[in-house]
Amino acid sequence: MTNILMICLGNICRSPLAEGLMRSKLNFTKFKVDSAGTSGGHKGQAPDKRSIAIAKKNGLDITNQKSRKLLKEDFQKFDYIYVMDQSNYDDVTSLASTEEEKKKVIKILDEAFPDENLDVPDPYYGGTQGFESVYRMLDRATDVIAKRIDNTRE
Repeated sequence: MTNILMICLGNICRSPLAEGLMRSKLNFTKFKVDSAGTSGGHKGQAPDKRSIAIAKKNGLDITNQKSRKLLKEDFQKFDYIYVMDQSNYDDVTSLASTEEEKKKVIKILDEAFPDENLDVPDPYYGGTQGFESVYRMLDRATDVIAKRIDNTRE
């Protein structure tokens, strides 16, 4: 079983979309996908209604997800930890205890746009267009990740 964790700040906008997209592209008997936030401010909450709406518009149901905060133990549980932006990357790698744990942390858009150092913008304070843009970015990135991980899995 390969375990994948998606991370954003609050675990209510970007990472729930990334989790839903990734789950839809991988075989659930071979892969486990989860999401978390670097902040615990929304612990136990469902994803933002705008994330739920854009997911639904694209045939995904993320309504059963609940926000949680990243735990130190997650480094032991997950093989890949994808973060949405540089701030998430800095926060997550600062919790890593070893270089091996740090190597698990990857900015998600680096998979689809290598060497461009792009961030998935936080759409929380914006409108529907921001969520649509984030969805498209994550859809492309998760396509690349799913193909790579599924082909390299032992």
